[in-house]
Amino acid sequence: MTVHVVQKGESLWQIANQYQVPVSTIVEVNGLPSTNVIIPGLALYIPDGAIVQIRPYMVKAGDTLRQLAKRFNTTIEAILQANPRINPSQLYIGQRLLISTPLKPQIETLGFIIPYSPQSTLPILRTLSNSLTYIAVVSYSFTTQGYAYALLDDTEVVRESKKLGITPLLMIRNFTSEGFDAELAGNVFANPVYRRNLVDSLLRFVNEKEYGGVSLDIEFIPPARRREFNTFLNELKAALGSRILHVNVHAKTEDLPTNRIVGAYDYQSIGAIADVVAVMTIDYGYPGGPPNPVAPLWWMYQIVRYATSLIDSRKVQIAFPLYGYDWRVIDNTTTALSVNGAQNQAISANTVIEFNQVAASPWYRYWKDTEEHIVWFEDIRSYQEKYNLVDQYQLLGVTYWQLNLAAPQNWVYLNNHFIVT
Repeated sequence: MTVHVVQKGESLWQIANQYQVPVSTIVEVNGLPSTNVIIPGLALYIPDGAIVQIRPYMVKAGDTLRQLAKRFNTTIEAILQANPRINPSQLYIGQRLLISTPLKPQIETLGFIIPYSPQSTLPILRTLSNSLTYIAVVSYSFTTQGYAYALLDDTEVVRESKKLGITPLLMIRNFTSEGFDAELAGNVFANPVYRRNLVDSLLRFVNEKEYGGVSLDIEFIPPARRREFNTFLNELKAALGSRILHVNVHAKTEDLPTNRIVGAYDYQSIGAIADVVAVMTIDYGYPGGPPNPVAPLWWMYQIVRYATSLIDSRKVQIAFPLYGYDWRVIDNTTTALSVNGAQNQAISANTVIEFNQVAASPWYRYWKDTEEHIVWFEDIRSYQEKYNLVDQYQLLGVTYWQLNLAAPQNWVYLNNHFIVT
């Protein structure tokens, strides 16, 4: 894999000639609006068909170079060449190695999709069918007495996903016309009858629509309902049996039992109950707040270290944003846009894309009339670093919010470097 960061004065034709790759391939892989204009700082993904890749590995108890060479189908000499500063006889637990290997890591991915219409969603599923293990169909909420109900027609999406070999999960949220409703969640979980209503009604929909399980996105649960939320998860998993219970939780780096956002999430208990725990490592930079990276790498590492200290890493997914945010600096008014849209807006504004090394995130500044804007988004460089984190900690995989947001670099990289199971 090659990442080419455009320098001032370069043209797409020159770059294509340098790597002996057709211009049309570069345009398609990177979602460029045309062949005519590129800007400094733009990161282009140049697929090179390399068989061997460099993977991160964190040393565990009992590891030796001989064992690692065998496991990764490489040689001790190749490992030493990639890690010239290590002492081969003194590996230590937690040491980070780089290993060149022809073996791709396996990953389980989940994409969220809102089924506004079959015309908009089915082509996306068909295009990304080889990139997805699960599809979470964002279509359900519940009443004050715990009865699940459908907000959108999910029939065609479920049918198509099964035809494509993607496991559909019914996604339930405490979502109303006002947004996520903390009181709704708290009252239902506090009442054993309402909890049972929610379990039973979810099971009816799962059976009727032939879903492969349930994905929960219950946000802002009152911290006082922490124990009852765990009880609900136990009841729902018992009802689902062998079907998947997928639980999305807000990101945190320590237990904060009274915090209104993350207090109700008992990572250890949730990890023991659920089949998959998806940590929402997104919105560090959030709408209305100051301009910040959406998913800075240093923050994601802190979250993963904490989560995997309490949950089996092979149950953990982390969230990758397929979007960026555009902040109007004077008042932090925020607009969301796809990562591809953010990239192409920078090209249209003829600005320069910067890259924050600590956050491993691209950003840029532009002016709209007299108003200054700052945009943070993702590109091939930031996605590569995030995938290295997944591989290094041997996580189960990744979730993507959401699939109708264009991110062509991400999908090409995923399929070139991972086996999606």
